[in-house]
Amino acid sequence: MTYEWDFHFLIQYRWLIATGIGVTVLFTIATAVLGLLVGTALAIGRMTGRPWINAPITGFIEIFRCTPVLVQLVWIYYALPVLIGVEMSASTAAIITLSLYGGSFYAEIIRGGIVSIERGQWDAGRALGLTIWQLLGRVILPQATRRMIPPLVNQTILQLKNTSLVSAIAVPDLLYQGQLITSATYRPLETYTMIAVVYFIILFPLTRVAQGLERHFAREPGRVGFE
Repeated sequence: MTYEWDFHFLIQYRWLIATGIGVTVLFTIATAVLGLLVGTALAIGRMTGRPWINAPITGFIEIFRCTPVLVQLVWIYYALPVLIGVEMSASTAAIITLSLYGGSFYAEIIRGGIVSIERGQWDAGRALGLTIWQLLGRVILPQATRRMIPPLVNQTILQLKNTSLVSAIAVPDLLYQGQLITSATYRPLETYTMIAVVYFIILFPLTRVAQGLERHFAREPGRVGFE
């Protein structure tokens, strides 16, 4: 028996699909921005050199990096409200989870970029009397940022992929809308093929940008600071 493909029925669900795409993109942007803020704070905390700060931050990062994001999502949505006694919407739980999950990876990327700068750059800055913030702003971060951008872009791409998991708690992203369409039409092959194509259309240019950035920064180190 040959299956007859038919994508025409999806036209009547175009607004549902558009809504799902919009939610997916907005969640990606929001969690990427919040994740960067969380990651920056965690990275700075880890670099203080104080064990009473470093230890809990490291534990926090490893918990989020070493457990599946779907498990975190379900736990934060169902268990956390019980523990803290506060009701939480599915969207709030999704944003919190993806921001903290992404932030744990952003933190290691940022910290790794900063500590990758040669020790001589730090010593030279201190010898010139620069404060730690002047040293970071004028010497270290301009160099570290170039090294951090490609992995940060790659992590943001992963953030977009991870948004598909929020459908598990009924956040109306693209995958959740696809589930609704499938339930109404009993045409899962066309529906999920369409979803895969949409994700590819969004993600493929981003992966090419990430690859281009990696080649660019590998070819042009663009070192600044003290030589």
